[in-house]
Amino acid sequence: MDAAGGPISIAAIREAAVFLRGSVQRTPLLSSSTAARLLVAAGGGRPADERIYLKAEHLQRTGSFKPRGAMLKIASLSPAEQAAGVIVVSAGNHAQAVALAGRAAGVAVTAVMPARAVATKVAACRAFGAEVILHGADTAEAWAEMERLREARGLVFVHPFDDPVIVTGQGTVGLEIVEDLPGVDVVVVGVGGGGLATGIAVAVKALRPAARVYGVEPEGSDALSRALAAGAVVPIRPASVADGLNAPFAAPLTLDLARRLLDGIVLLPDAEILAGVRFALERAKQVLEPAGAAALAALLFGRVPVHRGERVCAVLSGGNVEPERLAELLAGAAPLPGM
Repeated sequence: MDAAGGPISIAAIREAAVFLRGSVQRTPLLSSSTAARLLVAAGGGRPADERIYLKAEHLQRTGSFKPRGAMLKIASLSPAEQAAGVIVVSAGNHAQAVALAGRAAGVAVTAVMPARAVATKVAACRAFGAEVILHGADTAEAWAEMERLREARGLVFVHPFDDPVIVTGQGTVGLEIVEDLPGVDVVVVGVGGGGLATGIAVAVKALRPAARVYGVEPEGSDALSRALAAGAVVPIRPASVADGLNAPFAAPLTLDLARRLLDGIVLLPDAEILAGVRFALERAKQVLEPAGAAALAALLFGRVPVHRGERVCAVLSGGNVEPERLAELLAGAAPLPGM
């Protein structure tokens, strides 16, 4: 996609939003005054309207933001590529989204997922018609199996984040945030491979140049932070309870965009991420997976710089959590300042 200064532009994101209308949800912008109070208690500034805004992407189709990029990507494939079928590697949310998009377009989808992937995510992929192959202890091992199958079967790989079409689709989240909260000053987004955070940053910075966009990574899954420090892609073996953020590397595309557009990356221990899950359930009445709560948690613990009177938005990026495991996750949550 053509754009001044790079392959992704606000014009392309606007076009994507028009194309996706009716295929994905325009998710609501919720808010929490209690979250704002905890931000202040943790040492942050008192936000405008005395509330933190929450972009509810966990209410998106398949339970995460991923269908935005997936729908756009499947539609962009040539007839020959669609006929060949596609393959993905994913902890679950990307696989679900591509499976949904493939079913809508009549494209066969193969999804390679770690052997211990969340059972509900595996079941959802299969329900959407994908062939699911469970392989390896983590996404790094699943990635190697995906490469083998892609070559052996002649499939088209749909990358979860190193693709301008995917990032453009995810950027529609940022477009909606600015449309619904025109004066937004700070946007906080969880980071796996960086597709969502950088796509949002393209949109937000184009429409609100003075606004700041921060990424949030788990301490045990910090591929983008390491890549930024090294100035090059750094493979890692991710290990975090936030499986949706366990990318084995940050790709050249997202690394370049993050270097130019993100205002910082916050690292959180799993216990603080789980405190975000607990807060969302108990106070906001929203069920989030750990990856979906990371951005909110960063604000609750005062990890993101927020000045008095700023309008702040956290992206709740996913809600695919096993009900049977929820109590275990909540038990591991750190205590929140001010609670």
